[in-house]
Amino acid sequence: MKYKLGDFVRFVDEKMEGYITRIIDDNMIGVTGEDDFEIPVLASKVTTVHGHKSTALESQAFDEVSLANGAFDTRGVYLAVTSDQRIASVVHFYLVNETSYQLLTALTTEKLHKSKGEYAGIIAPKSTAKIYSAPLQDIQLWPTFNFQVLFYTSQNIALAKPLVVKETFKAKDFSGSKKLVPLLKQQAWLIQLDEPELLIDAEKLKESFFKPAEEKRELEKPVNEIDLHIEKLRDDYQFLNSAEMLNIQLLAFHKALDAAIVHKLPSVVFIHGVGNGTLKNELHKIVGKHPQVQTFMDARKEKFGYGATKVMLK
Repeated sequence: MKYKLGDFVRFVDEKMEGYITRIIDDNMIGVTGEDDFEIPVLASKVTTVHGHKSTALESQAFDEVSLANGAFDTRGVYLAVTSDQRIASVVHFYLVNETSYQLLTALTTEKLHKSKGEYAGIIAPKSTAKIYSAPLQDIQLWPTFNFQVLFYTSQNIALAKPLVVKETFKAKDFSGSKKLVPLLKQQAWLIQLDEPELLIDAEKLKESFFKPAEEKRELEKPVNEIDLHIEKLRDDYQFLNSAEMLNIQLLAFHKALDAAIVHKLPSVVFIHGVGNGTLKNELHKIVGKHPQVQTFMDARKEKFGYGATKVMLK
């Protein structure tokens, strides 16, 4: 098949266009348009839109690169997973090379006892390469990833052992927060492939058993407006169901309300959005019988509409 995830295509028989968000089989693809609705279509019934910037993977030349002056970094090989900025349902995998080595890299996927070469290339020091893309909603169908990395430099540096890493991803692997990757200039979930082995010091481990519990940190003073939209609270919200989202939002609400009471704020605004009204109703139930709440009301309709509640404290 000549198409890849992220290609921008136009339907041959209809006045429609969109991005390829799924490779169904050798003949069928899924195309998502501006309405975010994915349509299965024969690959023969679409054509590439020439001149349109595609988000598909690009081939990489095997060029020699020169090393920068200064200290030689021997560690820092990461797999970064980012959300596509145009197609929310697609994620991209990058190999991030923060070392001073050139990385001779290969990625092979394995699924149902069948292997497929996905990427081979040289990644220069302090650079990145996009190596794979996949539909986020199909995470349970993703293949096993087999990475092989060789380290190369013309400098007089001790030989580094090759990396052979096998990864099978699950939703829980993306439960942590995204981090800014300077080389990519965007947020990503990061997995270090050359992480050093953990050496356990038996004496220090024994000492830790006898250390007293640390005192609880003092509650930080909250801001006057607390945004409870789930995307503001968790980077992995795409993997959460509605009940999990609600619990996370209520925990954030309780924490902010307690902090506002401790710091004797006169009022605090909780931005919950309109939605189906579930979160708003839960908040109103809680503040309606809270002993430290004087009253509550819709907050500044000209700014929030009916999507925020102002809580007046005693």
